Amino acid sequence: MFWKSTYNEFIKIAAKPRSYIGLGAITLIVGIILFAMKADGMNFISFVTAPFEQSLSFEGNILNGNLIAFIILQMLIIHVPLLIALVTGDLVSGEGAMGTIRLLLTKPVSRTKILFSKYLAGCAYTFIILLWMGFMALIVGKWMFGSGDLMVLNSDGLIVLQEHDLGWRFALGFSVAFLSLTTVATLSLTLSCFSENSIGPIVSTMAIIILFNIIGALDVPVLQKIQPYLFTTHMMAWRSFFEDPLPTEKIINSIVILLVHIVGLLGIAMYKFNKKDILS
Repeated sequence: MFWKSTYNEFIKIAAKPRSYIGLGAITLIVGIILFAMKADGMNFISFVTAPFEQSLSFEGNILNGNLIAFIILQMLIIHVPLLIALVTGDLVSGEGAMGTIRLLLTKPVSRTKILFSKYLAGCAYTFIILLWMGFMALIVGKWMFGSGDLMVLNSDGLIVLQEHDLGWRFALGFSVAFLSLTTVATLSLTLSCFSENSIGPIVSTMAIIILFNIIGALDVPVLQKIQPYLFTTHMMAWRSFFEDPLPTEKIINSIVILLVHIVGLLGIAMYKFNKKDILS
């Protein structure tokens, strides 16, 4: 019964036109980036490598699919939360807006299982969005630009990661990116339990993300104490897998913080959903 309920919730997501906005937006944006890099990518690379060209000599296929995938991930991962919230923010509040919440909660399934079914369906949608972005960035990118070593610019300078060392880095990086987006999905689902319309949870999710990002960017001592505990601080943790040496402690800390947010938010959502009044 539980898995059937989860399947039904995913079908509900698939039946809504808004669910395809994310896929369409990613396809369009990544397509534009790929076209732009194909047309004028070497000028972009020259701008990045210019400070190092006096002491270093760059050979081989620098503008390759691995670099393109890294650039696309870095550009899009901060914008994807809106696409996730568009769907997950509607999972519970949408039922209230359509008047189907009463019928749903009279089924012979516990409210906790119903909510968890919605949550798993939302996580599945999040995974599909990230998987499609990975396909467009990495597979299509390699098809258009070929493969090669990855050149990464960070605060310590320029790092060149060899091609044979990139598979596991991309796999783990995508995994942590999925965890970050799952945190956003959990937040919007939780807010959805407090609303009777879809606009509120979607707008509130983005407002919270913007607020946390502002707090994280302010160099104020009193705010610096809470910055390490904001989930937005760790949403770019996937990038740590492209550092050498690997900052293992930093990565583990980010994963723990994200998991704590997910568990806490899901607990709040379950409490509110179980207390939801369907008679008024």
